[in-house]
Amino acid sequence: MSDRSTESEPDKHPAEVPGKQPTLERRRWPRQFDVQATSPSSAPPALTALRFSTRELTPAEQFHAWRAHMAPLVEVTLPDDKSLDDGFLANQTAWYLGKLLIVQQRVPAHSYTRSRAMLRLSPIDHWYVELPRIGRAWTEVDRRVAESGPDKLAFRSLGYPYRGRTTDSDAILLFMPYDLLADDAGLLEAANNSTLSGNLATLLINYVHGIESNLSRLTAEELPRIVHTIRDMVVACVSSSVAPATATLPNMGMMERAHRYIHSNLQSDTLTPDSICRALGISRTRLYQLFGASGGVLNYIRKRRLLAAYADLSDPTNNRPISEIAEAAGFDLAANFTRAFSHEFGFSPREIRKAGAAEHPVPPAAPPERRLGGTFGDWLNALGN
Repeated sequence: MSDRSTESEPDKHPAEVPGKQPTLERRRWPRQFDVQATSPSSAPPALTALRFSTRELTPAEQFHAWRAHMAPLVEVTLPDDKSLDDGFLANQTAWYLGKLLIVQQRVPAHSYTRSRAMLRLSPIDHWYVELPRIGRAWTEVDRRVAESGPDKLAFRSLGYPYRGRTTDSDAILLFMPYDLLADDAGLLEAANNSTLSGNLATLLINYVHGIESNLSRLTAEELPRIVHTIRDMVVACVSSSVAPATATLPNMGMMERAHRYIHSNLQSDTLTPDSICRALGISRTRLYQLFGASGGVLNYIRKRRLLAAYADLSDPTNNRPISEIAEAAGFDLAANFTRAFSHEFGFSPREIRKAGAAEHPVPPAAPPERRLGGTFGDWLNALGN
């Protein structure tokens, strides 16, 4: 395999290499992680909130503003018994954790649709969990309706079309990129549009509520631990709460189909833009549009292979030579692999292997906030990239 670092897409300048972080203890789940109990850190807070509210607008303008704000995700409509003059007082605060978007949201009753037409144009195929505090929602996917509320968490993929309605609600929303949960994609796809309940769902709610009250104080060092703990808890909830049924693949979003194909063929020499286009039945132009937010499809593949190499190197039971891991990641020259790996994670391959052998793996650095745009749609597009 060779390092395919060039393609016909526009060049993307990589982010600055982050400084080295202290080594951390090996992650186990469930983690007893109490943000309030941690000792004070000299590191500055890592997160800045993206806030949106219709409060300062006139009642007639409020719903139009909310609809435009949510347009990258869903099309929203008012209930039949409501008019624009009634007003639409909505508040949303988003927090970007690199591989996780946490959204605090309070909105009046409305209907929502994520259509097949939106999926054809959207690069967003994240997993989505809603933790309602107030209100109930009914969401239909493939003619199957799932009801969610304070006692039932909603779980679904944004890579499939859906529609539904909600009462007045106050909730926490979790958006997680496909890559974060790729190892469990089969289970999760089969559980699309399910409700999560039981003891593990309660533990997830309590954990997220604990994180919520400390979002403005979290440091960059803490973010990867929190993201992966939430990820493990979501997978555990799905595993315990859902009796999987076969997903309907024809309705799958194009981005999700592309991700599935890439992950299934990540170590193949024949994984190229042309092979992906043939497998999905789309043009190169369309493929590049899908992966524009990721810096191009080859850049996306390169990052996924580097992440796979990171996992191998941090695994103390994996004794493969670094040269073999580099070749599997698409690099013929060890120097090129070391340079790309160090730039992506802030540590050399040898440092990660040494930390893994000592059972003190180093979490990959959180993406710098400067990559984000200024809208909710920008943050959804940037999630995980």
